[in-house]
Amino acid sequence: MSDTNNPSIVQSDNPFKQKNGWLQRKEKVGINLLRFATYIIIACALFIFSDIFIKGLPTLVSSEAPYINTEFFTESPQILTVWQDSTGNEYSMTQTKYDNWVTENPTVEVTDIHNYTASGGGILGPLLGTAFLVTICMAIALFIGVSAAIYLSEYCGTGKVMSLIRLAILNLAGVPSIVYALFGWGVFCYMAPNYVTEISDRSLFAFSIGSGYISFEGWEQSLLAGGCTLAIMVLPVIITACEESLRAVPQGFREAGFALGATRWQTIRTAVLPYALPGVLTASVLGITRVAGETAPIMLTAAASDKSKLPTAVLADEGFWSFLTQSVQALPFHIYTLAKFPDSEYVKPMQYGSILVFLLVVMGFSLLSMVLRSRIRKRIQW
Repeated sequence: MSDTNNPSIVQSDNPFKQKNGWLQRKEKVGINLLRFATYIIIACALFIFSDIFIKGLPTLVSSEAPYINTEFFTESPQILTVWQDSTGNEYSMTQTKYDNWVTENPTVEVTDIHNYTASGGGILGPLLGTAFLVTICMAIALFIGVSAAIYLSEYCGTGKVMSLIRLAILNLAGVPSIVYALFGWGVFCYMAPNYVTEISDRSLFAFSIGSGYISFEGWEQSLLAGGCTLAIMVLPVIITACEESLRAVPQGFREAGFALGATRWQTIRTAVLPYALPGVLTASVLGITRVAGETAPIMLTAAASDKSKLPTAVLADEGFWSFLTQSVQALPFHIYTLAKFPDSEYVKPMQYGSILVFLLVVMGFSLLSMVLRSRIRKRIQW
């Protein structure tokens, strides 16, 4: 007689069958809330990016070949002059073009003149300034950051002192950028050593070397002061990311190197660093995307709101040290300056065009990092 025909045997439910109890309903509610929050974030990001893209793209493109507004990328920001003639026709052009036009048309009556600072021309000066600031920053920060990460991961151990040092590094990563800006302004702009032939009144102290003096009077607002400030600001991020990448390399790689008679540095250089390189690249891009968008440190230590001479022209005319100690325009500070102006149809094209270019630059660095990291990981076999 089968069990199904025996009334004394109770049929049990399938233990693997999904139940719709209170816990399951609560889990579904939680999942839906998480899904809703994710969609809200995506929708907000798409709205912001699409708004900037729609409003900024007309500034970057042209209706004629090569269909790119080359002036926007090959000229520095200039004053935009808007005026009307005697018949009521409105014109707008940069201050330089306006002066030439007035010279060529002395009989035309010009009325209702309005000037808009930094709303004409292009963004070549801010782009070059941002590129040089990021280059100096990353050259300093990567060397010091990777070196510190190697020491913390491979040499120093795990004592209480080192735990406090790691905690301090993590805390420094959360310090507001204005704090780093004030630090850089006080140290690099007013206290850093400088080789001079005459001692300035604001020098803290000086001593003679050869025909000149080493004077602790700072570099003022300059490319070098801004790059060093940004390097200090991004160091905690680079140190933390690089240390985690080094710790992710299996310990067996190190032991194999020691077993073959290699020194600790030889083992680190040949058996650890190559496999941590993708993480180092990630740290580099994180640093670039952060420092490229900082306004406060650049504003206090490096930026000039209006500069007629390009940084490369100073390098060619006055030398390398003058190049490093010059103030420069920077894209974040340029956008900040435009944002302070009253809302006007003549300012908006420069505002949205600059913001769109900045977003494209940051996205380009992120994409480049992803491609490089993917290629390196394909070549490295664990």
